[in-house]
Amino acid sequence: MTLTELKYIVAVARAKHFGHAAEACYVAQPTLSVAIKKLEDELGVVLFERGGAEISVTPLGAQIVAQAERVLEQTAAIKELAKQNKDPLAGPLRLGVIYTIGPYLLPPLVKAMIDNVPQMPLILQENFTVKLLEMLRQGELDAAIMALPLPEHGMALQALYDEPFVVAMPRQHPWAARNSIPAEDLKTETMLLLGNGHCFRDQVLEVCPEMARYASPGNGMQRTFEGSSLETIRHMVASGIGLTVLPRASVPDMAAKDGMLQFRPFDQPEPSRRVVMVWRKSFTRKAAIDAICTAVAQCALPGITPLCQDEPAA
Repeated sequence: MTLTELKYIVAVARAKHFGHAAEACYVAQPTLSVAIKKLEDELGVVLFERGGAEISVTPLGAQIVAQAERVLEQTAAIKELAKQNKDPLAGPLRLGVIYTIGPYLLPPLVKAMIDNVPQMPLILQENFTVKLLEMLRQGELDAAIMALPLPEHGMALQALYDEPFVVAMPRQHPWAARNSIPAEDLKTETMLLLGNGHCFRDQVLEVCPEMARYASPGNGMQRTFEGSSLETIRHMVASGIGLTVLPRASVPDMAAKDGMLQFRPFDQPEPSRRVVMVWRKSFTRKAAIDAICTAVAQCALPGITPLCQDEPAA
């Protein structure tokens, strides 16, 4: 049994396809297939059910794959310990960020990191929450910044800041005369939301109870359009198609008068999201995690409430 064989079976279990797994491992498919068959013969078990377009993992195979993932993670931790023995802040750190945080946090964060720890450049990856968690488990990322709630993850977690939501509307909208907006009033408006897969869509629907009810079948909001990014939706709102909900950090100036949009807070209590950083418990560079937290606190994002307390891992 070799670490390479363990890497191959993990890749097949994730891709559910020998060809795709071989591509992910940068080897020819026959090489991967022969190695996995050799491991199955050595163990005397069948790890994968072959046949059809998709490969499935046997029940025993799933247990072995899970153990293989732990072995590979611990192997990576050994290498990391050796590399970072002298200085945990030396060398790159691979940081993931969800799409609805990255455009607003990363510019000041990268600047703060260059000022604070120039010897630790960030290698950045924007993606969906589920994909970032998968990359963390696979050791492809060292840490990730995302927003609660999260699916089960079993990792270390630290709160960074709380961020309220705001309502964005066309400049001439009647609500522009209001000081704040009740969440329940959104049911009368055409709402523009991110499409399925974006966690911010789910956060808005979960944190704003009225919107969650009105978005359900049979009680729908007047109409709902879906966009691929917050900036796309912002332009759609400016063109008069409807309203949307944005994270506060995406709005530098709530009182801006010269643009095509107007922004208003929600009535109290304001709906919000908690932004957190997540990393594997086996990750040995805790000083690097602390450096990112310090840099985030220095970013002074508009409207956010900085947090410094540790959260228990889920």
